Amino acid sequence: MIHSENTNKLVLVTGGSGFVGSHCILQLLEKGYSVRTTVRSLSKKNQVIKLLENGGITSFENLQFVEADLTSDTNWDHAVKDCEYVLHVASPIFLALPKDENEMIRPAIEGTLRVLRAARNAGVKRVVMTSNFGAVGYSHTDPHIPITEESWTNPNQKGLSSYNKSKVLAERAAWNFMKTEGRDMELSVINPTAIFGPSLGPDISSGFELLKALLDGSMKSVPNLTFNIIDVRDVADLHLRAMINPNAKGQRFLALAGGKMSMPEIAAFLRKELPAVSQKVSVKTLPDWKLRLAALFSPRAKAIASMLSASRNVSNAKAKEVFEWKPRSTNEEAILAAVESMIRYKSI
Repeated sequence: MIHSENTNKLVLVTGGSGFVGSHCILQLLEKGYSVRTTVRSLSKKNQVIKLLENGGITSFENLQFVEADLTSDTNWDHAVKDCEYVLHVASPIFLALPKDENEMIRPAIEGTLRVLRAARNAGVKRVVMTSNFGAVGYSHTDPHIPITEESWTNPNQKGLSSYNKSKVLAERAAWNFMKTEGRDMELSVINPTAIFGPSLGPDISSGFELLKALLDGSMKSVPNLTFNIIDVRDVADLHLRAMINPNAKGQRFLALAGGKMSMPEIAAFLRKELPAVSQKVSVKTLPDWKLRLAALFSPRAKAIASMLSASRNVSNAKAKEVFEWKPRSTNEEAILAAVESMIRYKSI
């Protein structure tokens, strides 16, 4: 149903071609908002339109595109002009882990500040920023005490991946900017756990890479990692709620369906629920010591091994309370929806 009272409200979504960004645009258009989105190159415009068509959008009169990159000042003033809200979803893209972590950290911080500065100068009412669980819970040591939004990951923690370090430092920089230079603008932050749910096209996100490695048999034995999970549709929904709810001002929100699932449990679930596509899913579990040994030689194994000790006793009580929010998908439903979309778009 289109809400006509929203059509004169313009929302900027950064990173419209991404997994979360495309779902945010989809839900905004469904609710009748006018949307402008940034893409790193306007050559991606048709790709974004195709994603939205796959999600059921048929009219694009309320959608505009601007070419803007987090690493450059070009066009950001134009991107935020006349916007009431900004959903800052984009993050710098790396096809391979850089050798120097600052190559990942600097663009994440500078890109965030670039968007916030432009938004403040344009008189934007509120920015909702996508951070992640890595900025919240990786330094939490007591598994008996639930992780809440009060927790922060120590960016100097040994073994923390450059990606999670970039996320925690970018979020810290955002809150610091608001305190010192934000003026009347408001900020809310969403901190999702592992994001699954349906993709709108064939490009797959990092979480999907894990499922793909399970399904195509390239993961010969399954590491004993445990995840908290959220459906991408719930992540987008929380961004929209944080955008307009007065009580979200100055707050961060953990986004997860609730509970947790280990990789061996996910593997067993796929074999049971989708036997036709899961014949290659390994039944072997990789001992933790083997993963830690591999981490000495492989940056990828190191990033995975750093997650072994993380507590997964995580609370979503704040989002439920402030937004009267109920996740649409369980962990299992989010995984099924992810795999089904991978089958639909021939990603596996």
